[in-house]
Amino acid sequence: MGLIKAVAGAASSTLNDGFKDYFYCESLPSDVLMVKGQKRNKQKVLGDDNNIITNGSAIAVADGQAMMIVDQGAIVEFSAEPGEYIYDSSTEPCIYAGGFLNSLAAAWETFKKRFVYGGEPGKDQRVYYFNLKEITGNKYGTQNPVPFTIVDKNAGLELTIGLRCNGEYSYRLTNPILFYKSIAGNVSGEYRKEFLESTLKTELLTALQPALARLSENGIRYSAVPLHTTELCDYLNDLLSPKWRDGRGIEIVMFGMNSVTASKEDEEKLQSMQLAAALSDPAKGAGYVIQGQTQAMKDAANNDAGAAIGFMGMNAAQTAGGMNAQTLYGIAAQNQAQAPAPAAADTWVCPTCGAVCTDNFCPKCGAKKPDTWTCECGSVNDGNFCPKCGKPRQ
Repeated sequence: MGLIKAVAGAASSTLNDGFKDYFYCESLPSDVLMVKGQKRNKQKVLGDDNNIITNGSAIAVADGQAMMIVDQGAIVEFSAEPGEYIYDSSTEPCIYAGGFLNSLAAAWETFKKRFVYGGEPGKDQRVYYFNLKEITGNKYGTQNPVPFTIVDKNAGLELTIGLRCNGEYSYRLTNPILFYKSIAGNVSGEYRKEFLESTLKTELLTALQPALARLSENGIRYSAVPLHTTELCDYLNDLLSPKWRDGRGIEIVMFGMNSVTASKEDEEKLQSMQLAAALSDPAKGAGYVIQGQTQAMKDAANNDAGAAIGFMGMNAAQTAGGMNAQTLYGIAAQNQAQAPAPAAADTWVCPTCGAVCTDNFCPKCGAKKPDTWTCECGSVNDGNFCPKCGKPRQ
């Protein structure tokens, strides 16, 4: 049994008239992953006829589809290349891998099997068609918060918060042979994506946590996560490959997020820690004190008991504790004065045009920096000996 490509350019109607049986599958909708093919004659469905494929039958494969022949539950033929084929029971099993190349060829070698019944066909022969198009519209949402660690090197803080997100993802069958053997099997009608939806969603959300952790390690803020869905898609494929690609023949194509939100408590905690880290700088702290004092003055002026009472309360609060802005500015100035001064640039005077330079070449005339050295006696020289004291160049 085997497949032979029909003559190029032969019309479907001619094949339909000239061959014993004719198998064809209409375009598969995005919610159908695999469907059992049925015999047709002049575009009319004839039914299964006890699941027998007559020798010399024609089988058509459309773009975006793959076709498989199963004999007694075992895969015997496969094609992922669009075209029309003749079924010949006298030839060896074959595979038309299309764009699947090595991965599909390896699966074929693992699963293929020949049946010989003294020249008679087996009792159960089926044609299955697979949807190779991108399967879109798969929604997800985090019922429970997903941990996300925020690392702010500038503020010197590390905080783990809970994120909630939702969106859609898409996937594609990349190995129909593996999908059939591991998931779909010998279905009598069609295999819809809803049969697998719950499992895929659960595994996706489980892998989402370590995928987000990789983003946090790169210093990405949680509010910017939707801008990095391409990286998330790659991370998820890496994490899910052992189960999805290697176990089911499925890979994620697109992963999108509608929104990412943290709880109000986590937002307030993060803002409080960031503010505290910012105010550890005395100069910034002074600015914050001035802002608070300005607001306090406005509130005191609008005090129902009178502005004088309001200002008395404000002065009492300042006296009771806390530093004023002038003290904080003084600390900031002291810290700045104690900080080591930046190293002075190594300057030289161009002997050609007199320009003051800091690089190896003069930016004005292009002259090269002279190879000079300073002797212990203070003389600047360009030779190997100091002409003033005679000491050699070190």
